[in-house]
Amino acid sequence: MSSRALVLISGGGTNLQSFIDAIAAGRLDAELVGVLSDQPRAFGLQRAERADIPTTVLGAGGYDSRESYDRALQEAMLQFEPELVLLAGFMRILGAGLVRQFEGRMLNVHPSLLPAYRGLHTHRRVLEAGDRRHGCSIHFVTEELDGGPVVAQAEVAVADDDTEQTLSARVQAREHMLFPAVAQWFVSGRLNCVGDKVSLDGRILSEPVVFPKEEEIV
Repeated sequence: MSSRALVLISGGGTNLQSFIDAIAAGRLDAELVGVLSDQPRAFGLQRAERADIPTTVLGAGGYDSRESYDRALQEAMLQFEPELVLLAGFMRILGAGLVRQFEGRMLNVHPSLLPAYRGLHTHRRVLEAGDRRHGCSIHFVTEELDGGPVVAQAEVAVADDDTEQTLSARVQAREHMLFPAVAQWFVSGRLNCVGDKVSLDGRILSEPVVFPKEEEIV
């Protein structure tokens, strides 16, 4: 039986599309039971509707505190009864209670090789620093922003003529391969997280699985 996966988005939903495509191709054994957005105009909602995936919009307006919004968000998420939560460009910081509710079964994609460049504007910061190596990371979500155990990373080379836009496009292409692959590790029982310990195929990961530049992701 396919695992029940809930996807949270805020924007275009390109990683959501990568899940939809991976399921159609037989590379991801999951059922996308819902897509939840904090932005009513997020294009990813249209992607979900085209794929007949139920959607929910929960904007932050009308809530008197972050805590009250988090409680509403948690209740909305629980209605989907997810076994796995995939944060695919969801641009809100989640509260501690919500994170604990889904501990060990919530994955996030981040556009840098963590622990480098947590937070926003990663491509700009990489270019400003003159780095020659960049990429993306998939990690389990904890209360620490972009600080949960990192499962896997995919690298790209930084070219001399790169801009934020060209670098972002290449990193996104790697995200679209890496995130469904890691999700499949989870739903197939290969990947587990207890506390800050991540295991893959029964072995504790002392460091992330790294896919070097141009290497195929499986």
